[in-house]
Amino acid sequence: MLSFPIYLDNNATTPMDPRVLEAMLPYFNSKFGNAASRNHSFGWTAEEAVDYAREQVAKLINASPKEIIFTSGATESDNLAIKGVFEMYARKGNHIITVNTEHKAVLDSCKHVEKMGGEVTYLSPNEDGLVNLADIEAAITPKTILISIMYGNNEIGVLQPIEEISAIARKHDILFHTDATQAVGKVPVDVMAQNIDLMSFTAHKMYGPKGVGALYVRRKNPRVKVTSQLDGGGHERGMRSGTLNVPGIVGLGKACEICQNEMADEAVRLSKMRDRLEKELLTIEEAYVNGNVEHRLPHVANISFKHVEGEGLMMGIKDLAVSSGSACTSASLEPSYVLKNLGLDDDLAHSSLRFGFGRFSTDEEVDYAIDHVKTAVHKLRDMSPLWEMYKEGIDLKSVVWQEH
Repeated sequence: MLSFPIYLDNNATTPMDPRVLEAMLPYFNSKFGNAASRNHSFGWTAEEAVDYAREQVAKLINASPKEIIFTSGATESDNLAIKGVFEMYARKGNHIITVNTEHKAVLDSCKHVEKMGGEVTYLSPNEDGLVNLADIEAAITPKTILISIMYGNNEIGVLQPIEEISAIARKHDILFHTDATQAVGKVPVDVMAQNIDLMSFTAHKMYGPKGVGALYVRRKNPRVKVTSQLDGGGHERGMRSGTLNVPGIVGLGKACEICQNEMADEAVRLSKMRDRLEKELLTIEEAYVNGNVEHRLPHVANISFKHVEGEGLMMGIKDLAVSSGSACTSASLEPSYVLKNLGLDDDLAHSSLRFGFGRFSTDEEVDYAIDHVKTAVHKLRDMSPLWEMYKEGIDLKSVVWQEH
C-alpha cells in the first residue's frame, strides 16, 4: 500500500530507524544523567553510553574513539573545523582553498574567515561537478593552511576524488577537511586510508536523530588541533564545551553501527532504484542527469527537464516529497547555486528535481514517482508556449522578449 506523500528527499533528512529510537529511549527517562557528573552512578551510566557511542562512530570511519568530537550537527562541525583551524594555525598562514559547490555551512564559514582577515580561494568544478586536481595544486600558496572539499555533493551526489585531494594536501603540508555529511553511512569512508585530517558528518542523514553530529579530528601524523568555538567546561577534549546530548549521541552511535552492517547491501539496492528511475525519466525528450554519473552516491538522482518551470513542476507532483533545483527565497526564485556553478543555464537549473532514495524507499514508490513525473512534465509542456516554439525549431536563446 502506498501512503502519500511519498518521501524521496532523503538528502534533506532521513526518517529515524526504529532500532535507533529504541536505543535512545532509556536515556530520556531512567538513565537521564549528565555524562560530566563524575560523583554518582547516573553520571557514570551516561558517560559509559557516550563512550560506547564514540566507539561505534569511530569504527564506521576507521578512526580512534578519541578522535571523535560530538557536536550539534554537521553545520557546527564545519564551523568548528574551518574557523578552528584558521585560528589555531594563524602563525603558519591564513589561506583556505574550497569549491563553490560546497554546502552553505562551509561557504559561509569561509566568508566569516574572510571577514576575520583570512584569504579564501573558491574553485569552480568541471561541468560534471568534479573538482580539477590541477586547479587545487595551482591555488596553493605558502600561506595555505587548509583545503576543504566535500566528500559527496548534497544536490547532485557527485563523489570527489578524496584520496587524490588529500595526497596533494599532504605533499604541501596542508590540512585537509571534508564535509562528508552525505557520504558517511552510505559509502565506505576510511579516514586513515584516505588521509583525512578533519571530517564533518551528522546523525539525521543516516537514520539517526536531528541535532547531533560529529567532527573527526586526527590525533597523529599530523596531530591536528582546532580552537574551540564554544567555551565553557572544556568538554570534548576542550574543543567543544556544552553538556553532551546523551540520547542523541547514543542515537548517532546506533545509526553508525547499523550503517556499518547494512550499508553495502543498501547501496546496491538504492543504486538499482536510482538507475531505473533515471532510465525511465530520460525517455522524456530533453531530460538530463546533472553531475558525473560514474563517481557518485548510490541514492541520489538530479534530473533537469528543459522548458518546464520548476515551481510548476513541484506543484504538478504534490504527491512526491522531492526537492527542486530552485530554492524559494523570500523575494525571488533563485536557481540552485550548485547547478549554476556546473554551467547550467537558468532554464535547466530551474527545472531540476533531486530524488534522494533511502532505507525505507520501495520499488512501488519508485514506479509511482516515474509515472507521476512523466505525466507532470508532459502536461506542463503541453501548456508551455516555450516548448511549442522549441518544437518548431525556434532558437529560444536568440529570441528578444518585449517588455510591457
